[in-house]
Amino acid sequence: MNKDRVEGKIKDVAGRVERQAGEWTNDPKAQVKGAAKQAEGKVQNAWGKAKDAAKESADDANVPPKPPQRDEVDAEESDSKNARRRG
Repeated sequence: MNKDRVEGKIKDVAGRVERQAGEWTNDPKAQVKGAAKQAEGKVQNAWGKAKDAAKESADDANVPPKPPQRDEVDAEESDSKNARRRG
């Protein structure tokens, strides 16, 4: 999780609180200001998610494939042995 996602979530929550307080106090300016802050937070959070996805994709492209694990090799060997016994 990167800085944009954290800051975006904080702005989103702060905007919700401000908007709700505006509704409770019947203050339309606070409602609008809170809704704007909430929208800004959602956009920043989405931007952070996109950056994380791009970084993860780039990391996956640069990582060589892992060799099979021991359990996978054992399972393949036992499957082939069972097939030979049946055949």
